[in-house]
Order: sequence, then structure tokens, then C-alpha cells
Amino acid sequence: MTRISFSLGGLTTLVALASLLSVSAQAKITGEYVESRSTDVYTGQCFANGEVGLTGDEAIIAWHIRSGRWEGVKLDGFSVVAAVKANATLGDPYADPYPAKSVVIVDERANPQERAALAAFAKHMGGKLLANVANIVTAPVEVQVQPGHHGSASVKAGDFLTVQTRGISDNDHLCGNESTFYQPLTQVSHAMPAVAMTDSYSGRSLGRTWMLHDKRSAFVGSF
Repeated sequence: MTRISFSLGGLTTLVALASLLSVSAQAKITGEYVESRSTDVYTGQCFANGEVGLTGDEAIIAWHIRSGRWEGVKLDGFSVVAAVKANATLGDPYADPYPAKSVVIVDERANPQERAALAAFAKHMGGKLLANVANIVTAPVEVQVQPGHHGSASVKAGDFLTVQTRGISDNDHLCGNESTFYQPLTQVSHAMPAVAMTDSYSGRSLGRTWMLHDKRSAFVGSF
């Protein structure tokens, strides 16, 4: 009979390897990302300075999972969205927007286990942004990024959250010195700034509702 034995150091190494493999398996999750904020993210510095401290404390972030698992749960085809109300302009290096208050909306097509995994995924990706979740709700969620139409996407959650974006055109260059002034709020593999034709939230969980139009305040990308 063959005996297999491990030293304590070898066992520790195996446990660490298993942990790394687990993290790696969780990380293999891909899809589309949409973000919209209440301040321009693609803008000139003069415009940005005019909004800092006055706007930019609200955001909507959405993930559509093309494929992958989270916490061992397969999430292919599901979407999850979060609406956020922060204490200051998000991305302002001279202010502290945290703790932010948020609501997470998970796809109603998911079963209870899938809903829990979707919420956990969103909270992991959101980090401090979603550290203080006021409510997790289920609703019909639809996130679409139009292939071949750069910057064109739509997000809809129930009848209380809508984002509609389009690509930035020459007509959106107001001062001639525009750049990506703010970076996306969460980790993405690729993102491009876009115009949010509509950005609205009318839920009850944040103590704040908003409706914005035609701002260079969005990102469309992938994770």
C-alpha cells in the first residue's frame, strides 16, 4: 500500500494554491459594463471645476455577465445594477465621498442562489462604493451594449431606473480641450466615455431621485 504524507509546510503550500485557484476561478467572469454619473466624465478642466462639489455625487453602474461563475454559481446571461448616492463628487481627489449609500438591483430571472451571487459580485466589484447597501431588490433588469456602435448602450431596471447612452461626436466638444477627466468607478478591462442621453433613478431606497439628459457622463465598456 502506498502512503502519501505531507509536511506542514507542504500542506500550507497546497492550501495557498487551492485558495489562488479559487480566486482565479472567480475572476474568470466577463461581460459588458455601463456607468453613468451626475457629472461630466469627458470634459475640459474648466467645465469639471465648475461641477466639482456641486454635482457628481450620484451614479448608476451596471454589469451584464456574458459568462462566468461567482462563488461557484454560474451567472451567464444575468445582469445586476447599482444606484449610488455619495457624500461628495465621486472621483474628486480633494473630497471624501464615503460612506456612499447604494441600492443593488438583481435580475428577477435569477433563483435565490443566483441572486445572492449577483449581489456578492456587484459588492466585490463596487468595493467602497457599494460597502453600504441600503437595499437589495429584484426587478426585470436589461443591460444592452450595441456591438459596432461605440458608446451605445441601454440599462433598464424595473420602472425606476433607466440609462441610455450614445457615442461622443464632434458636436460634443464644447471647449476643444476635452479629455477623460474622471476614470470609471470600478475595475474594467476596457471603457470609453459616452454621452448619457438619459440617466434617471426614481426608487425609494436612497432618499434621492434624479433625471438627467445629454451629459458626457457615461462609460461603456467590458470587464
